[in-house]
Amino acid sequence: AEFELRRTKGIEPGPKGERQITNVVMMGMGEPLLNFEPTVTALKLMLDDNAYGLSRRRVTLSTSGVVPMMDKLSQEVPVALAVSLHASNDVLRDSLIPLNKKYPLRELMAACKRYLAFAPRDFITFEYCMLDGVNDSDEHARELLALVNDPVVGVSCKFNLIPFNPFPESGLLRSKNPRIKSFAQVLMDGGLVTTVRKTRGDDIDAACGQLAGEVQDRTKVVQRMEKMAEYQQKFGANFGKIVEIRN
Repeated sequence: AEFELRRTKGIEPGPKGERQITNVVMMGMGEPLLNFEPTVTALKLMLDDNAYGLSRRRVTLSTSGVVPMMDKLSQEVPVALAVSLHASNDVLRDSLIPLNKKYPLRELMAACKRYLAFAPRDFITFEYCMLDGVNDSDEHARELLALVNDPVVGVSCKFNLIPFNPFPESGLLRSKNPRIKSFAQVLMDGGLVTTVRKTRGDDIDAACGQLAGEVQDRTKVVQRMEKMAEYQQKFGANFGKIVEIRN
């Protein structure tokens, strides 16, 4: 996992001039819950009064949704939780995050709901990468509202919308700013706290999710998205959307 250390506005440097660590986010190149024991060791170090002494509210772990390990984390060291959602239905999320085929959205939502019983905050943060023409329509936003407000698996949450930072061979583009604004407005009109992450470092290929230089598409995301477009052309634009079937 990668530590993102941030200094809270207004906190002065320590007596030796060093910056004081006030927040930790475990996020980055890899799934922390698939490296569970070292991750828990690091979390406990951050919380230990004899080390960094941070409160659980100030330590956040980000996961793609490894459901059994989310349950295990809630029992061992339940810090604040962020979930990389990125899609509003299972068909789309299967194509973006293959893990969803093992732990689909309703199962993931139920795990988030269980986690909140032990979490230091009363909400889950859902991270949502805005991909032009892929997951950024108002209809997708309405599907998200239906998902998180579901009477069975709905969960208290807020959304952090992340403009996609393009990289070579991704085959994906960042949503336009007006589209992101419209998407966010649908969520906010539905009563959800919604923020848009400010992008930094994209001018030197150093922003969130970027690697400088050529990269190989080992996850075959381009191939999956091309297949999705092929199916939508064949079966219609509604392919992949949640529909209600009435008897």
